[in-house]
Order: sequence, then C-alpha cells, then structure tokens
Amino acid sequence: MTPPDVAVTDVADPLAEAAPTMELLLRELDRRWPPEAERLHRISRYALLPAGKLLRPLLLMESAEAVGGGGPAVVPAALSVEYLHVGSLVHDDVIDGDAMRRGRPSVVARYGTADAIVTGDALMLGMFGVLTDGAEEAGGLPPGRVLVAVRVFARAGVDLCRGQAMEGELRGDLGCGLDRYLTMSSLKTGALFRAACRGGAILGGGTPAQQRALTAYAEHLGLAFQMHDDLLPYTSDPRTTGKSALSDIVAARPTFPVLLCHAMAGARGRARLEAALGGALPAADALRTVHELLETTGALDAARDQATAQAGRATSCLAELPRSRATAVLAAVADLSVSRDR
Repeated sequence: MTPPDVAVTDVADPLAEAAPTMELLLRELDRRWPPEAERLHRISRYALLPAGKLLRPLLLMESAEAVGGGGPAVVPAALSVEYLHVGSLVHDDVIDGDAMRRGRPSVVARYGTADAIVTGDALMLGMFGVLTDGAEEAGGLPPGRVLVAVRVFARAGVDLCRGQAMEGELRGDLGCGLDRYLTMSSLKTGALFRAACRGGAILGGGTPAQQRALTAYAEHLGLAFQMHDDLLPYTSDPRTTGKSALSDIVAARPTFPVLLCHAMAGARGRARLEAALGGALPAADALRTVHELLETTGALDAARDQATAQAGRATSCLAELPRSRATAVLAAVADLSVSRDR
C-alpha cells in the first residue's frame, strides 16, 4: 500500500500505462527514506517526498525498457537521477531565495541555508552509491554498463552546474539572445533529461543507434519542458504550480517568452519590459506589465508554438526505436511536457 504522503498525483491519463512504474518508484523512495532517522536523513526525505513529477526516473525506466531491458534492476539508477535532480532544486532555492517548492516551504525556508546546502550536497553525492547498487545486487546489471552510466551521470551533473552558472550570468541581460538561452536550457534542464534517457538506454543494453535516438529525444524534450516551464508564471495559478509566479521577475531572468517579447516588441515595448525586469516596479506590478507585453506582442503564443514544436521533434526521434508500450509512454511524456499546468 502506498504511504499517505506518497500519493500518485502526477500520472495523467496519457500516462496511465506508466502508473505501475510510478508506484514502484514511490514505494522504493519511501522504503529507502523512512521518517524516523537522523536529521540529515529527515531533511532529505522532506526534499524528496511527497515526490514531484518523477519524470526523470520514469524516463530512465522507460528508456531501458524501450531498448529491451529495464525492470526492477534499473530502479536504483532511476532513483539516483531523482536524487541529483532534487539536490539541484534544493540548491536552486538557496541561490534564488525561493520560499516555496511543490506548494510548501522549500528546504531552505524550513531548515535554513546551512542544512539546505548540506542536504543538496548529500543527495547529489549519494546518487553515485545508489547508481552502483544495481551492479551489486543479485541478478543485477552488468558492471560495465553501470560504469558507463556513472560517467554519463557525472558529466550531466557538471553540465547542470554549467547551466546554473550561465543562468546567473544572463540575469538582467535581455539582449543575451535566444542562442545563449537555448545553450543555458540545454545544460541546466536538458542535462538530466539526456542523462536519464541515455543512461536508461545504456543500462538496458541498447545499441549505439538506440542510445543516440533516445539522447536526441531527450535533447528536444528538455528544451520543450523548459520553454513551457517559462510560460507557467503567465498561464498557471501559483497554487497549482506550487511556486511563486514572481520568482523569475524578482530574479530578472530572461526567460524564453520574455526574450521573444524583447525581439518582437517595438522600442517603447522594449523599454517597458526592461524597466519591469530592472526593478523599477514592485514585483507584482512588474509581472502584470510583462504579462501584458507578452500578450500584445504575440510572444506568449509564439513561445507556446515553439515549445510544442520541440515536443514534436522529441516524439519523432522515437521512430528510430521499435514500437512498444515504453515508446508510447515516452511520446506521452513529450505531450505532457507542453500541456501541464505545473
């Protein structure tokens, strides 16, 4: 039976086929992180559970199955990518000063900066121990595959950090251009999507061609996901997203629709946009101004269209793989990435 704080709330109808996999991941997370434990363990559980979308571990599990592998043997690897992801979110909230995460106080807001930094570190470092569990258990994965996956995950972690640093560099720079934004997104968001899909293909015994197809799928999926994520402050209620709609405004992030708006607006519109993101207005007023400009310039619709196009490219990459339940789930994830409200 699923524990009370580990409810499956993120499996939409198109992903009904993935429900057993999600339940398995949630049960294993709960088992590995019991409530009664030392302080660092308890804070880590708070960060991990109730779980978010679990897209990255799901991608790893389904990618492994899509190439003929998968099953319980890859569960530790799937959990390890969630540890890396959640650890990075804990650090994100420290960097940004965000008080909310998944509809409740962030780790830094509840436990303070020191414990948040240590918890993020522990989750990201613990990833490697969990990832190698799959090679040590009876009937587990071939050690050679696990070693290659460790390298993939380690590189992904570094890419994620590169993306974080680049995001900080771009703050307040509305003239940075879409190319730099796309590079940043490919690193910051795409890194773990690529690691999950490529890692799953490796652990599942996929051929080099299958690994390339799933990596390309993940590349486009990561861009679609981030582009759509950037739209949520203007299209979803904060009570649904679980995060303040003001976060990007306060941090002066040049998000995807904002950059499109800057390129599409006239001189007066660009001046208003720059003032809103430059701290000239209270945050709530700035959000309203930016939202208005996104609507009047057509940037909001253009951003939706481009995100949908990236999701379509992701799905097209799956044509290189045998049709199966797993590829159907991966296609559904691509659809979900640009239709979700959180």
